[in-house]
Amino acid sequence: MKREESISKLDNIHLINEIKMLKSVLWINPNRKSTPNQEQFSLRHMEEANDRLNRFSSYIKVAFPETEKNDGIIESTIKEIPEMKKLIEGRRGFKIPGKLILKCDHSLPISGSIKARGGIYEVLKFAEAIAIEHGLLSLNDNYAKLADENFKKLFSEYKIAVGSTGNLGLSIGIISAKLGFQVTVHMSHDAKEWKKQLLRNKGVTVIEYASDYSKAVEEGRKQAQQDPKCHFVDDENSVDLFAGYSVAALRLEKQLQDQNIKVDANHPLFVYLPCGVGGAPGGIAFGLKLIFGENVHIFFAEPLQSPCMLLGMMTGLHDEVSITDIGLNNQTEADGLAVGRASKFVGKLMESVLSGCFTVDDSFLFRSLKGMYEQENIFMEPSAHAGVFGPILLISEGKHYLEDNGLSSKMENATHLVWSTGGDMVPFEERKIYLEKNV
Repeated sequence: MKREESISKLDNIHLINEIKMLKSVLWINPNRKSTPNQEQFSLRHMEEANDRLNRFSSYIKVAFPETEKNDGIIESTIKEIPEMKKLIEGRRGFKIPGKLILKCDHSLPISGSIKARGGIYEVLKFAEAIAIEHGLLSLNDNYAKLADENFKKLFSEYKIAVGSTGNLGLSIGIISAKLGFQVTVHMSHDAKEWKKQLLRNKGVTVIEYASDYSKAVEEGRKQAQQDPKCHFVDDENSVDLFAGYSVAALRLEKQLQDQNIKVDANHPLFVYLPCGVGGAPGGIAFGLKLIFGENVHIFFAEPLQSPCMLLGMMTGLHDEVSITDIGLNNQTEADGLAVGRASKFVGKLMESVLSGCFTVDDSFLFRSLKGMYEQENIFMEPSAHAGVFGPILLISEGKHYLEDNGLSSKMENATHLVWSTGGDMVPFEERKIYLEKNV
């Protein structure tokens, strides 16, 4: 009864009705604060993760030569996308004041998506703990030695399991197999076939389920509980995943400085992040809020049929409510965002951080995909385009938010940062299908 009562008594029940009718909505978070609640996660966690990734950079450089140019640091660039901005403005008939820039996580090395940070980080942390415990590694060593056979032999005695709709499975599978772990990825029915095949080609065991993401996670968790040498990467509750993702905020701060992009009271930063269960966007959002405080305004983007974070935060029920409770079916081409129930761990942390959530139609994802490719020569998978809808909705529907926060007069100085999520690993034939899709 608790779920139904909470939903029916909502002040903004009209918004729930619009979500049910599959309309794009913009929800503004009434609990946002200028600084995040740091009881469960803090700057210390973020800095520790950054230090660990720096220690591992010498290994990453050896194991994945494509990272050599960035000295073994797994990071993506930021770039302005003026032609895409013109296209959007032309189609919509209004201007988006300020700059439109793209955080290019679709081209992150190793696994080609936003999950390359957190997923790889958690596996590296687990490997480090094992190697230190067995006396083969100390914090002052050159971590390039982890590529030696004796480490692979040690790691082969351990297992790693994860449940995924696709991109997290890719990042966990690729790094775990490279280190020598036995790795199993539990995948939901909406995961793309090419992602499953790529993992199998790398020696990863892939188990498929007819049901959705939640079932894949549940089964992965069960496997780990039965084996003391199996580490489960828990996309719903992992502090380590969250920490790995958060490091992006430290790096973005420097990238913005290097490009002379100001973020202060007169130069607001708006960030639009696609959201599934919440881990990757949550970690990044938390880190950004720690660094930029009230000068950053963060919005999560979700498909019309899968707005689990929006529903969880709006009702305050988090993981106790599913999108199926309001009649949605969780069917979307944005496979990484096809999640019916949000992470409570992340949702609670986002209460003080997020400016809001919005929903986007799948047809927009494909129009944006085609436009971005034609105008900027950038290919991103459908889920990566959810954030592109953010500036459109903010300018057309977010007037009250801008006025209430004293932002209306500052928008010409604003930076709109769309956070891409995946794309570089998508095979040519799949890209062709996406680009030729009629929407």
